[in-house]
Amino acid sequence: MAPSKQELDEAARLVRSGRAAVALPHLRSWTSGATPFGAAHALYLEALIALGRRKDAIEVLEAAIATGPEAADAHDALAFFALQLDRHALSNQLYRRATELQPDDAQLLYNYATSERSLGRLSHALEMCERAIAIDPRMRPAILLRSELARATPEQNNVEDLRARIARDPHASDTMFLSYALGKELHELGRFDEAFAAFARGAAARRHSLRYDVAMDEDKMRRIAAAFGSAPTPPPQKATDRHIFIIGLPRSGTTLTERILGGLPGVRSNNETNNFSSALLRHAPMTGGDVFARAANADFAAVASEYDYLAGGDEHPGPIIEKLPFNYLYVGAILRAFPRTPIVWVRRDPVDSCFAMFRTLFGAAYPFSYDFDELARYYAAYDRLMRHWTALFGERLIRVDYERLVADPDTVAPWLAERCGLPWQDSALDIAQNSTASLTASAAQVRGGIYTSSSGIWRNYGTHLAPLREKLIANGIALA
Repeated sequence: MAPSKQELDEAARLVRSGRAAVALPHLRSWTSGATPFGAAHALYLEALIALGRRKDAIEVLEAAIATGPEAADAHDALAFFALQLDRHALSNQLYRRATELQPDDAQLLYNYATSERSLGRLSHALEMCERAIAIDPRMRPAILLRSELARATPEQNNVEDLRARIARDPHASDTMFLSYALGKELHELGRFDEAFAAFARGAAARRHSLRYDVAMDEDKMRRIAAAFGSAPTPPPQKATDRHIFIIGLPRSGTTLTERILGGLPGVRSNNETNNFSSALLRHAPMTGGDVFARAANADFAAVASEYDYLAGGDEHPGPIIEKLPFNYLYVGAILRAFPRTPIVWVRRDPVDSCFAMFRTLFGAAYPFSYDFDELARYYAAYDRLMRHWTALFGERLIRVDYERLVADPDTVAPWLAERCGLPWQDSALDIAQNSTASLTASAAQVRGGIYTSSSGIWRNYGTHLAPLREKLIANGIALA
């Protein structure tokens, strides 16, 4: 029997309030049989993914596709869930089909463009963006993506178009999209004063839209360090684990590092997931101090088993990379769950690192990145936490300096592979030929190979970044 709207609403409330297991029997019943894909199927998939039941979710997804949905929005929804389940090629096919069924829908074209970008098909992604903008000239995310997909040149750029759009509606809440697009293109044209003004305008608009207090993050990192104040017993010197974690601030070179290691034979990358934090919180006790103290007392054998399942360990026999920058918060927990696992910490020059974040429009994450004072305070708290982990774990944290990696990849990359227990092949350095999906803010850049032009880039903005440098120094960060 089909569910009523009230029943669906209640199931959605349960799924989105952390009680997906309660809703699951009803969702299973409502979707049994070859019924057309609908809201109940979408909720069922959402619940299974929330519960970490990856195999079951894939079966439900494939069964829903087999029913032959005819609507464009059904294909779009299925594409989203395929993406959540790391079925990137399937997701791309579904997004493409959605645009074929409804070719005049700007949102569907934009979704397809983002999928094409993730797979490195940048020129076609740009074509989809242009089509989306032609249909809906106010579609700001597509306008930003258009600028991200191609390097601006004096002969080919969107600077005047972006300036005209901002001038027509300078106080709109989505001016931030236009400003970041303009800043990116002006930066590539070497017009750094104008680029900084655009980035600053975009960052101010984004910061105005957020409710955020950096003091909460500073306190969080202090409490994590206190909860994980001792190291587990060191493992045998050369022992390794199949899981490889890559951590570091966003835009610090984590994606580049992942693309290199992920290009080695038999290595799979899951890109960025919350699998570890999900496994950790699921197996932490319900009582016994704050969330950090409880996490420190988790059943780490169960955490390891659950994470291995969530990461697809039963599907892939070889090494699996998890590249989530924020996992620097969980270094202590990761090494309790996996005492032999390599954790690669990618570090970049502090000013370059902070400025790279400042000139990037993120989604919901990294709210500290839009204000120089908050950036400096957060960076200092992060630096204190990483010094804490280094003091506890020493060489069990594999530190990679971004500047050294791009300047001398022939030396640094093989050394890193050896530290991770991976056999080296020179072909891994040809990251432009790595066809696996990339969903990060660097998705377009990594298709261009390894380059050194981002090292020391802050010097082009010297006077504009003087306040940032001063704030970093005031917060105890030593600068070159």
